Amino acid sequence: MKANILNRIPKILVFAFVFFSCSSDLDFDQVNDLKLKPVFVANLAYFNVAAGQFSDAGTEQKIAFDTRDFDAFKDKFFRDNLVKAEFNFEVENTIVRAFTLDVLLLNDSDQVLQTLRFTVPAYTGSSNVIKYPTEVFESQRLALLKQTTKIGFLVKMASGPPINEDSLGNLKLRSSATVYMEIE
Repeated sequence: MKANILNRIPKILVFAFVFFSCSSDLDFDQVNDLKLKPVFVANLAYFNVAAGQFSDAGTEQKIAFDTRDFDAFKDKFFRDNLVKAEFNFEVENTIVRAFTLDVLLLNDSDQVLQTLRFTVPAYTGSSNVIKYPTEVFESQRLALLKQTTKIGFLVKMASGPPINEDSLGNLKLRSSATVYMEIE
């Protein structure tokens, strides 16, 4: 009988603690004050053009142009919560000619909303990797960016030594985007 009473004492104490434990009111309205600020980094654009591609049947092509669809802003959630974007560009030139690279931000009607221009010096035998200052999009500039549906690349070659199909070297573009969102 004594053993039976001794076994019940721990159960009674646990039962007592359950009913007399501390608690506080929960404030579920704190969810309304929640603000998330995620940051994402992604590749923006890349190309690698060989020097020989600036020649067509022995004729030098001083201008090259290409466009790509850019559908990042078709998603309403992304468009509505984006507060800032930063674009980083790096160009490597191993061709003995200088270039001007225009990155064109275009809308649905192929109208140029913004032009980002980068001058690329000719290759002289040493490393020719250029990191350009970060392009920051906020306020009105961000509003224009959100209208972008295509990105165009206009490459203009400066005068210099002749280029043909057998010419050596490449022109490479690497770029990334860092986007800042605010979700409430």
